[in-house]
Amino acid sequence: MIPTLQPPDSLHLQAAEGWAGLGDYPAASDELEQIAAASRTHPDVLQLRWRIYANAKKWEACLDIATALTTLTPERRFGWIHRAHTLDKLGRTQEAKDLLLSAVNKFESNSTIAYHLARYCVRLGQVDEAKQWLGKAFLIAGDMEEVERLRKRALEDPDFEELRKTP
Repeated sequence: MIPTLQPPDSLHLQAAEGWAGLGDYPAASDELEQIAAASRTHPDVLQLRWRIYANAKKWEACLDIATALTTLTPERRFGWIHRAHTLDKLGRTQEAKDLLLSAVNKFESNSTIAYHLARYCVRLGQVDEAKQWLGKAFLIAGDMEEVERLRKRALEDPDFEELRKTP
């Protein structure tokens, strides 16, 4: 079990999350720098650091962070999804797909992983498999509100352009 951050580090993390929520990533990063060195590898700190680096398109650093997160907290989906996203951004889409395939059973009740598998399949030209994963994402989502959110996201997602062209 990962220990909870204690003040003042927890307060710096909250402030950094606030800055990131406002889109001020430099201020968020400055706030994270106030966290004690021993706490900077806490998964919650790393998650926010990943967001900051992703905003800056520092994909190699993002990959290091997401890899650390999958090792430190394999039970959390964040590291897996963001590691795959980073691999995709680095042009390593097949690796992104393979990574999520290795985690799909661990997170079988998570529609986001199935959704991203559908995206990666489309990007790899595997349209039939993409349809299966997208259908699975809708089934996993369950309630109508979540299904509608996913439907809207898929309709707006440029990665699904090719999928929308097929019957």
